Amino acid sequence: MNTMNRTVLFVALTAVLFGAVNAIAATPCENLPSLKLRNAKIDAAQVVAAGTFVQPGRGGAARGGANPYANLPSFCRVTATLTPSSDSDIKVELWLPVSGWNGKFEAVGNGGWAGTIPYPAMAAALGSGYATAGTDTGHVGGTADFALGHPEKLIDLAYRSIHEMTVQSKAIINANYGSPAKFSYYNGCSQGGRQGLAAAQRYPEDFNGIIAGASAWDQMRMMGERTALNLVVNKDADSVIPVIKYPMIHQAVLNACDALDGAKDGVIENPLMCKFDYSKLACKIGDGPDCLTKGQVESAIAMTSPLKDPNTGKILTQRYLYSGSELGWATLGGPQPYGIGLSGMQNIVFQNPNWDYHTMNLATDIDRAAKAGNGALDTAAANLKPFFDRGGKLLMYHGWADPQVSPTNSLVYYDKVMNTVGKDKAANSFELFMIPGVNHCQGGPGTDTFDKVKVMEQWVEQGKKPAQIIASHLTQGKVDKTRPLCPYPQVAKYKGTGDTNDAANFVCAAETTTAANQ
Repeated sequence: MNTMNRTVLFVALTAVLFGAVNAIAATPCENLPSLKLRNAKIDAAQVVAAGTFVQPGRGGAARGGANPYANLPSFCRVTATLTPSSDSDIKVELWLPVSGWNGKFEAVGNGGWAGTIPYPAMAAALGSGYATAGTDTGHVGGTADFALGHPEKLIDLAYRSIHEMTVQSKAIINANYGSPAKFSYYNGCSQGGRQGLAAAQRYPEDFNGIIAGASAWDQMRMMGERTALNLVVNKDADSVIPVIKYPMIHQAVLNACDALDGAKDGVIENPLMCKFDYSKLACKIGDGPDCLTKGQVESAIAMTSPLKDPNTGKILTQRYLYSGSELGWATLGGPQPYGIGLSGMQNIVFQNPNWDYHTMNLATDIDRAAKAGNGALDTAAANLKPFFDRGGKLLMYHGWADPQVSPTNSLVYYDKVMNTVGKDKAANSFELFMIPGVNHCQGGPGTDTFDKVKVMEQWVEQGKKPAQIIASHLTQGKVDKTRPLCPYPQVAKYKGTGDTNDAANFVCAAETTTAANQ
């Protein structure tokens, strides 16, 4: 046998043996609890037959009608408890496709104060062939009560739970399939968007691609700002804007700014170009359904401008809501402060569940909120060079009409990264897409539906950086509008002819932007 034949035979035998080793190394689902993991324990692992999963605590399909998980394929459901600190009790679920695994891993994020496993997001990932994981971040319930007297649990929510979940999930994936995931992705919005940024900042090796929507970074300062804004717009009876007036205000803003992009379609493409004078809606006498009192005009301006101390005029925050968000003003401008923010102020800032928000000192307590929790929820670090250097991609998105997390959050963070890393070095690794007419994470008259994960896959795996993303708006499950989403600071411009509900009639182009409204 000549040297070449011997080499070919050796390679063939090696391939066969390596495949056999992998097959032997693969651990069946029911045997996964025997795995030894650091600071973690697999509580259970069992195969769930296709279409039979029922979300815990929902009482089966009977309570909500049809089973929303009826189309899920068969998967190995792994439940685990992670204990990276002496006070940690992080519940995690990892779902592993029994067949048809695409060879990849997708971690999903949380919303609000977390406290639950994000089953719907996991189901979406599993349905696309991913091994997927979600966590309750270490506590149960949707308030910040868990953080009172438990600084380690706050750290678990802030960044440690997602990281530990990812590390342990990769180990279990490797054991179950006998091979590691080829690519790892993260997908989250709101609190989940902030969690994604935390992963990029602190653990650049965890993911190849991170999708972060409406990111609530600088979260504790936001809690203070939200509470302060609520006090300002409810300072007296004349300042309260009745919910019934929101549509009137919204229509007036649309009349002034909708057509600025060349298409009158019920959506403000670039709110930065919309300068609306709320005093034009002032009642000539008394009050009425189609006008605003003096106090209501002031409240409308407060909702859409840098927040000022009523006593000194000092600017307290640059975060504010944008033109087009009027229908959602009740979120932050309702009769009481937004519950998520108030819970954070009570349990983390003042460490008193009975703290009365009426006692808030606007001049000092926003800064006090920002320092609470030792900065665990700050997530403001902008040096993403380690993440980018490893080939990591960051895709951020944010609805311009978001009434909960100010779009300013994403604009500021984008600039921070660009200024820190440098536009040239970040050019192929970071994109922000601002979505006209879209509310918090989704909803509204804008095009809020697009395959974020597919966009990220093409970017990471094929090097196709998104120059635009075609998104859709659905009514009763049917597409009635498409529009290109453009990388910030570009905006979609109408070409001048054709159906304004068809993305083909728009082009992404640069536009000079100025501060909105005031």
